[in-house]
Amino acid sequence: MTSVRSAAGVALPPIRLAVERARQEALRRELDGCQLLAGIWCHGFTVAQLRSIRASLPSTARLLVAKNSDLAAAVEGTRWESLRPCARGMNAWLFVRSDEIPPALRPYRDFQKEWRLQLNDFTGAVYEGRLYGPDDFAQLEAMPTRVQSYQYLLGCLQMPAVSVLAALRARQEAMVQADKPPAEDAAPAPAPEQ
Repeated sequence: MTSVRSAAGVALPPIRLAVERARQEALRRELDGCQLLAGIWCHGFTVAQLRSIRASLPSTARLLVAKNSDLAAAVEGTRWESLRPCARGMNAWLFVRSDEIPPALRPYRDFQKEWRLQLNDFTGAVYEGRLYGPDDFAQLEAMPTRVQSYQYLLGCLQMPAVSVLAALRARQEAMVQADKPPAEDAAPAPAPEQ
């Protein structure tokens, strides 16, 4: 007869392995369609604080607390693999499924200011295959939104057309002025008195 301890020792590793694989697969599903993956050092965060951050995020962003080893295994062999060095310490992971990056990062910055958590900063991010370190987040936060990009593009397309229309309108007004007889324009000047 085998002991309960030996039977449990045999059964637990496959269960643990299955749970670990399930967590990694859940992270891989989060990466599908993701535009940006960022790590946030969350040492000392309370559950209420994490809920507060999650509530303030846009619908296209999701914040997960996951084991670094699970995330490292999930990103292995993907375009997110360069983030593996940032998977150290206590991290929460921000998955952004839109190219609207600044609106997804702003709620955490607001949270940092509100709670005065200057040490709990971004540990790194990958956007378009490039690794951004903690010092490079200003570039991500200053990126124009899609609406701003469209406005700029529309302005660039409109300016030549506006310039052409202004030149045509000026030419037309000059031609109208040239066609008018001088008598219509002004009354004859009175003779000067001496």
